[in-house]
Amino acid sequence: MFNKIILTCLFMMAPMMLRAETIDIKPDSPDRYVVQKGDTLWDISGRFLQQPWRWPEIWQANSQIADPHLIYPGDVISLSYEGGSPVLTVERGGDAVRSSRREAGSSRYEKLSPVVREYEHDQAIPSIPIDVIRHFLSRPMVVSEHDMDGWPYIVSSYEQHLIAGLGTRVYIRNLPAGSNVSNYSIYRQGPAYRSQIRYGGNILGYEALYVGELVVEKRGNPASAVITLAKREVLDGDRLIPQSKQEASSDFIPRPPNTPVEGSIISVFDGVSQIGQYQVVVLDVGELDGLEVGNILGIFQSGQLVNDKIKARKRGGFNNSALVKYLGKPKSAGEEVRLPEEFAAVVMVFRTFDKISYGLIMEAYGAIHLHDTVKNI
Repeated sequence: MFNKIILTCLFMMAPMMLRAETIDIKPDSPDRYVVQKGDTLWDISGRFLQQPWRWPEIWQANSQIADPHLIYPGDVISLSYEGGSPVLTVERGGDAVRSSRREAGSSRYEKLSPVVREYEHDQAIPSIPIDVIRHFLSRPMVVSEHDMDGWPYIVSSYEQHLIAGLGTRVYIRNLPAGSNVSNYSIYRQGPAYRSQIRYGGNILGYEALYVGELVVEKRGNPASAVITLAKREVLDGDRLIPQSKQEASSDFIPRPPNTPVEGSIISVFDGVSQIGQYQVVVLDVGELDGLEVGNILGIFQSGQLVNDKIKARKRGGFNNSALVKYLGKPKSAGEEVRLPEEFAAVVMVFRTFDKISYGLIMEAYGAIHLHDTVKNI
């Protein structure tokens, strides 16, 4: 059950404002937009701003509103200009209705008084599409080579099959003595994360693959348990850790890193070859590089290496000889040129570890590949 948040709005007071001084407004931005269920603050800002991730830079809090980042369906965002500068104002749904009636020319005088509206916290518009990354906030982890060595493990299943699934009884060794914990998550050590560029191919950590859940029914060594959730096949040797009901922070306020950061994409979840919007990538930069949750980075396509054959032709000499015409030009003719990087996407960091972080692709303008560069924009 979520705690209720009481928001008090005074229509006669100045509304919450977004002042666009150095922020570029889209030429086709609407004059007004009514917030819809399913929107995100990023999407809403993208209707007005060329760079939607910069909305926190121009957000002004209204003292009458408990939290300026809590926007709800029915609220109205309007674009206007003051002194030649664009301004975005946000009116609460109830206030916006009265404002629209007044603009329609109603001659009836309406006394305005404080309006108390009651919301559930989970009705608020999120900053980004949380559902896309929800299971990444608490479950996937980065571990070192021996982190899991001391965890309890599955030694066998009831029927002694190598692979177990939902509802299967399994046997556990090394559960902590005297522990009353019954609900465990199942993990196994996954592939290594390596950085070819920053760390010369050295291992930065290992992905902890989330396998499923189980409940301990009878204690002992071994103890017996039943698998209650299986995201993949459960194997002998899979490790256990007590279930965590506490998620990592989901209050994402986009902002640039405090220091210059440069790294690369070293992995992408789900094994896809084409990386696009709302896909999760692994970066070889993390907390030790100054990265924090909410940091925004640009993704740049690595510059291709091409052969400058034009310059080779202008040199003349051997390349224009009759022998070359007979044998053909040598494959090495020309000068190798590295093309410049191209801005391809925007990624927002949503979970950090020492040398690694998880990022969500928020904007994609071109093809994105493994080993593309990520850095400040």
